[in-house]
Parts: sequence; C-alpha cells; structure tokens
Amino acid sequence: MNKTKKITLSGIFIAIGILLPMVFHFAGSEAGKVFLPMHIPVLLSGFVLGPAYGLGVGVITPLLSSILTGMPPLVTPVPMAVIMIFELGAYGMVSGLLNKKFKLNMICSLLGSMLAGRIAAGIVVAVILYVFGFKNLGNPVIYVWGGIITGLPGIVIQLIVVPAFLTLLKKSRVMQEGSSVDT
Repeated sequence: MNKTKKITLSGIFIAIGILLPMVFHFAGSEAGKVFLPMHIPVLLSGFVLGPAYGLGVGVITPLLSSILTGMPPLVTPVPMAVIMIFELGAYGMVSGLLNKKFKLNMICSLLGSMLAGRIAAGIVVAVILYVFGFKNLGNPVIYVWGGIITGLPGIVIQLIVVPAFLTLLKKSRVMQEGSSVDT
C-alpha cells in the first residue's frame, strides 16, 4: 500500500473515530465508556496500515476529538483525552506490530493490543495521579480494572466487529495479499 493511500485511510479512520463516539453518546453520556466506539477504528488502522500509522491514528483521534467535540475531556475533571492518547496509540501500534511484524493471527493480535493499551492507560493514570496530583483518579490498577469491567460490552463488540470487518476487507480485495491482516 503506498503512502498516499495510507494517509488517506488514516484520515478516514480518524474521522470515523470522531464521528462514531458522537453517535453512541446519543444513547447517554456513559455510552462511550461502555461501548468503546473510538477504539474500533484505531484497532482497525493498526491492522490495515501497520504500526506507525496505527500509532498516529491512535494519538490523533482522541486529541482531535477532544478539540472538536470536547469528548474526551482534555483537562477537567479528569484528563481522559491524555489517557486515551496513550491507550489508543498503544492499540494502533501494537495491533499493527503483532499482526504485521510478528505475524500473529487477528484474535491474538487484537487481545494483545487491548492488553497493551490498558497497560499504557494504567501507567499514564499512575503518572497523572502521582506526579501531577489528580487525586480523583484513584488507584491506577482499580482504574484500569474498572475500565475493563465497564467496557466489557465494547470489548465483546471489538472481538466481533474488528475480525469481521478485516475479513470483509480481505474478501472484497480492498486489502490485497501481503497486507498486514492475517486471518
């Protein structure tokens, strides 16, 4: 895949990552935490575009969404955008690394990237808590565990939608052989 196509697809994934959460927020203010809609296009970007572009999409999407829509919040009461920049950056990068570089299958790559993203989020929460004094975050381990429990519906959706979408892309020949997706 050439650089122009990768940049164009990155823009599409970023746009979807901004628009999809807006749709879910119509269901209520907590819908984003439950269904994790911003995670799906970021995970897909890593699989489709590789680790570098996946990282870029993962970093830019929550930052741009925060600037344009106020979701996730950048500063108060909790700097969720900062946490999500690192979490989603890890999702995009690790999904591309595990699948493209290490040739793991979709599910292993997906689970590994979810784990890496949660670890990144936990580290950022610890830094924000202990270095910058945001006491309302609580214990980083409990924060991450709570996010996993709250986001279980979204995690299930990711485990269904991401492989299904990647399989569709391969079958439709949008993604040619030798692409970063390995079923």
